[in-house]
Amino acid sequence: MGIHAGDHFEVPPQDGRTYLITGSNAGLGYFASEKLARAGAHIIMSGRHPNRLAAAHDALEARVPGASVETLILDVANPGSVRSAAASLRGGLFDRRRLDGVIFNAGIVHTPRERTLTRDGRELVFSTNALGHFVLGAELLVSLARSATPRHTPRMVWLGSMSTRMGAYRPTDVQLEEKYSAWKAYVQSKVAVQALGFEADARLRDAEVPVESVVAHPGYAIGGRTETITGVNEPSRWKRFRDSLQAPIATSKETGAEAIVRALVDPEISGGEYWGPRMFGGGTERQRPSATSLDPELRTEIWERCEQLSGETWPFAKAARGRR
Repeated sequence: MGIHAGDHFEVPPQDGRTYLITGSNAGLGYFASEKLARAGAHIIMSGRHPNRLAAAHDALEARVPGASVETLILDVANPGSVRSAAASLRGGLFDRRRLDGVIFNAGIVHTPRERTLTRDGRELVFSTNALGHFVLGAELLVSLARSATPRHTPRMVWLGSMSTRMGAYRPTDVQLEEKYSAWKAYVQSKVAVQALGFEADARLRDAEVPVESVVAHPGYAIGGRTETITGVNEPSRWKRFRDSLQAPIATSKETGAEAIVRALVDPEISGGEYWGPRMFGGGTERQRPSATSLDPELRTEIWERCEQLSGETWPFAKAARGRR
């Protein structure tokens, strides 16, 4: 049950603000981008496939006349790509002055049956869903902090999952070197994502960095319950039929994106909170995350393991100094 409920959330005007959304060529990332663009924000859509990203960009411009949007090639499973993309943002290759927030959306839902490694030897699901965004957060932290104003605190939103309540997977073996299964890879990567989101906010507060970290989940949002958009969402007739059977418990990707966008822009939300869709009646609400992802000991373990695997540390002191 939610801690406090919310009706349908209307995105307030976002004119003059810039947001980066990873994995925004389809699904939740695309619809989050569209909702923010409709509110007047400048959107940086990122993804790893240039053609798919271009198709999503064109679709958004067609559906939101006058939208301010650009694209950025970014593969969260490739640390080199993450650092290169972040350097582009910092280096002023794009026409902007500030970065007001980022949604860590990109991820693997349909996980491989067999354990798969990235080019740098990291387990693919954990690397994509958690580790890559840990690196991106470190790379963008100073830029986010410099965008803070007395009336606006930049945010990072981590994409959690209801699945974290469906299995007691404590991700102590984040690389799944001992025992791999597709479901376990997904669930424990999402536990790690949520743990990172909560730990990030605690460390940001301790360091007095003017950036908030929020965790949000989309509920059970599926493509077959989502409208057809050329180049973005084109489910087959079979998928439409199969997903329609899940109508009592499933929502569209567009609906699922509501909690994510709210977590990014609602001024009433505070760092360290966990938001998701209400089970009945629509709308979004603050919720209680799984106890595992809140565990302080596990949060520290995951954070330090990500530092070891990526060779990246978050520049908290530099980000704090940048505001003094």
